[in-house]
Amino acid sequence: MRRRIRQEKQGIDNMINNERMIAFIDSFDKGNTPLLYAIEQEAKKDGVPVIRPATQKLLRFLMALHKPMRILEVGTGVGFSALLMKEYAPAGCQVVTIEKYEKRIPAAQSNFKRAGEEKQITLLAGDALDILRELTGSFDFIFMDAAKGQYIHFLPDVVRLLKEGGLLVSDNVLQDGDVLESRFAVTRRNRTIHARMREYLYELTHHSLLETVILPVGDGSALSVKVNGGAEAEGREKAGTADAAGRGNEET
Repeated sequence: MRRRIRQEKQGIDNMINNERMIAFIDSFDKGNTPLLYAIEQEAKKDGVPVIRPATQKLLRFLMALHKPMRILEVGTGVGFSALLMKEYAPAGCQVVTIEKYEKRIPAAQSNFKRAGEEKQITLLAGDALDILRELTGSFDFIFMDAAKGQYIHFLPDVVRLLKEGGLLVSDNVLQDGDVLESRFAVTRRNRTIHARMREYLYELTHHSLLETVILPVGDGSALSVKVNGGAEAEGREKAGTADAAGRGNEET
């Protein structure tokens, strides 16, 4: 009993310290433009989710670092994150964003017009799986923020569309900590998403064309760079095969 109490107290202390740390870091945030702030507040008032403040800061940083000229977003919402990326990307950057939920599309289009970016941001309405299969060309930067259980299905086309050296950012990959739990600790209705997200994270971190780091930023952000598809990828595949063979020999 005493041990359990100590563990619970430690968990509460860690949570408080984490919240204090986040508040401390957030106190240095310079914020977004007035229009982005207004759109974010309107979305919150209407109960529409937008990317968390820590993720906003991460995207601003990545826009400055990576300087993408062609961005693909999977999951538009009301257009907040597309506008944020366009605002902090280099001048002349083009954004293509995909949204399936019909009620969100007019709001996103209205926000793009408010920002004067309707010619630089192209919204493709429909199922992302179908649209991704038909898209051609390549993108410097891809932001994944759609139905979490579908990430694993989007991945093959996303990797195809990502140019070599391009960056894929997958949002909400830690699922408020649920992804850490056993499937039996997750509610039955969330078990499919739980399993698919774990599978997605494994694919990101073991894909021969991607180098991935998972960061505890916001609700978890996975950053994946597309690496050389030639000898380097082949070497990784051979190493993976050798490791698998070694494990097999140990088991026998």
